[in-house]
Amino acid sequence: MSLQIKELDRKEYLLPGHTACPGCPAAMGLRLLGKALGSNIILVIPASCATIIQGAFPKTSLTVPVINVPFASSAAIASGINGALGLQHKDVNVVVFAGDGGTGDIGLQALSGAAERGENILFICYDNEGYENTGIQRSCSTPYGAWTTTTIKGKQEKRKDIPSIIAAHGVPYVATASVSYPLDFIEKVRKSSKMKGLKYIHLHAPCPTGWRFPSEKTIEVGKLAVLTGTWILFEIEYGSFRLTGPSRFLLDKGKRRPVEEYLKAQGRFKHLNSEMIKRIVEEVESKWVEIKRL
Repeated sequence: MSLQIKELDRKEYLLPGHTACPGCPAAMGLRLLGKALGSNIILVIPASCATIIQGAFPKTSLTVPVINVPFASSAAIASGINGALGLQHKDVNVVVFAGDGGTGDIGLQALSGAAERGENILFICYDNEGYENTGIQRSCSTPYGAWTTTTIKGKQEKRKDIPSIIAAHGVPYVATASVSYPLDFIEKVRKSSKMKGLKYIHLHAPCPTGWRFPSEKTIEVGKLAVLTGTWILFEIEYGSFRLTGPSRFLLDKGKRRPVEEYLKAQGRFKHLNSEMIKRIVEEVESKWVEIKRL
């Protein structure tokens, strides 16, 4: 039987008064993470929006232990914390909560090393597809065609497929998720927390500020990403691939909503011409062809 909202813990681990922007998906992700694992957690957060969300020192909006670390070091530091807990025979979930820059760009070397060593940590990348905290610059996760302050005519390169890179390390669990489908995310967090080794979840996190849509539309935009097939929900458990959530029913292209609906909902794509839109649609379909082979 699938998890239901009424079964979730009513306790909040991200308190009111945090400093996130209205509609912030990172704050949503942190809140859902608390619902998934409760207080038995140590968070490692590299420089990112999630660092700012906590509030100004010496106060914090998070009620669990947190260590804020430099951009490149989160997986290495999480590995050290896990090792220390092991020496003390303590069973605590060590979780990295990092943005796409701290995961696929600056933090990739430490993440790859931790995956290769089989460190017993959960690494969550909340992907807002850019360096939103420092001025909306492009990252490796910024999709083709998207406006950022460093790609004013639209990014010309494809996004980096970080889940596939981590899966290639042979880790026990890799999944994608979305803040717009919270129960799917929570179930994946809980499942992976029971496994030994490095677990990786890539959380889609539509950013109102950077993506240029109204702050009350975060969930709607996230759902559009999934229902158009632009963001695919799946998990790879010990090498076995399966689609999850609404993505289970979208192998048939005719059941997906037009990709253009997702693009039109965001100001960062308003400059696109017909050729650029065609390329994006073709990239989405190419990914689904790859999924069918799996």
